Amino acid sequence: MSDIIKSLKNLKELDGLAREDSAIHRISPVAKLAVTLAYIVILTSFGRYETTSLLPYVLYPVIVFAACNIKAGPILIRTLYVLPLVAFIGVFNLLFEKGTFILGETAVSAGWFTLMSLLLKCCLSVAAALLLMATTGMDKIAHALRKLKVPKLFVLQLVLTYRYISVLIEEAGCISRAYALRSPKHKAIRPRAWGPLIGLMLLRTYGRAQRVYDAMCIRGFDGDYLTCGSPKMRAGDWAFMLGWTAGFILARIVDIPAFIGKLITGVM
Repeated sequence: MSDIIKSLKNLKELDGLAREDSAIHRISPVAKLAVTLAYIVILTSFGRYETTSLLPYVLYPVIVFAACNIKAGPILIRTLYVLPLVAFIGVFNLLFEKGTFILGETAVSAGWFTLMSLLLKCCLSVAAALLLMATTGMDKIAHALRKLKVPKLFVLQLVLTYRYISVLIEEAGCISRAYALRSPKHKAIRPRAWGPLIGLMLLRTYGRAQRVYDAMCIRGFDGDYLTCGSPKMRAGDWAFMLGWTAGFILARIVDIPAFIGKLITGVM
């Protein structure tokens, strides 16, 4: 039960962070969404053996963290949630990658470079997406998606799923509490009760969803989710979007860490 309450609290924590006020929060949602999409697309375009080339992309989340005045802890903890799954997938590269790289006088399996590249891409992409959520909020992201001509059906599904996932968590909490009261000697739900409880949750959530939909129709819902608007793009918003996008493209074209290494060692 405590895990369910914790999940609901974590979900609402990002909404709370999005209501803060800072230089990043005041930037247009369209500009922040465009920068985040460009960041993730360019980041994932790197080859599987490129690791040091990804280091300049660490600057984006670090600078945004510093400018938006929010604690890094909640974002970093959520970023680390995906590491075990990615590490489990990437560790197989150590078995199947046959190539090697020479570092000094040591031969290193190419699988290690693939694993490190995968972990870096995953952590940075998730951190960028969470920062967008923590500085913008789902309603403003939905408005930005519509501005970018994303189909309204996709935006509607995204917003309603995010908004009412808390309802599903609350229903799961009610069922878990009821089971605990009826079976006080069992700390966890017994496997033989999983099927009936899942069926009960399906029926409860279906009924709850129908009531929510009826309430939305009474309030004038016609298939288009009306999100809050946002002011037009200002000069600062354009500078944020174009500046960061140009920086990402430059870091993709030029291997900045290798270039700096050559300058330091004097080899050009």
